[in-house]
Amino acid sequence: MKTVKLSVFFVVCIFFIPRLSHAGDFDGSKPLLFSVKSVIECSPNGESRLVTAEEVNLPQFMIIDFNKKIITPLTESKGNSNTAIKRMESIDGKLILQGAEEGIEKIRNVIGWTASISEDTGKTVVTVSGDDVAFVVFGACLPR
Repeated sequence: MKTVKLSVFFVVCIFFIPRLSHAGDFDGSKPLLFSVKSVIECSPNGESRLVTAEEVNLPQFMIIDFNKKIITPLTESKGNSNTAIKRMESIDGKLILQGAEEGIEKIRNVIGWTASISEDTGKTVVTVSGDDVAFVVFGACLPR
């Protein structure tokens, strides 16, 4: 009987300890590497199309630094810059980040964005909206 109880305890430990060790990976306590999987561009007339990250000047990989409240491209390139995290809140297993960008001088291209990161899996959805366009970005985060 002790052997059965010990075996059950061992199996429970195998399945739950790895989940517990990763539980804090996506809660904003440590930096994350965000990878873009797909991007959908939406226009006011209801049309949408799948685009590449490069087509919309979005880095393929970004570092999310919660302590500094900043998101930076993994590699420097022309046109890609840092963005500040203005708001961060954990709601029902999702880490919600929000921010806004003024855009390029003398060009009206102000945008607002919201990111939703699953605290269980790291799966991420980002929405970005401007004057006449919106983007939905699907991706995933890994602990850095």
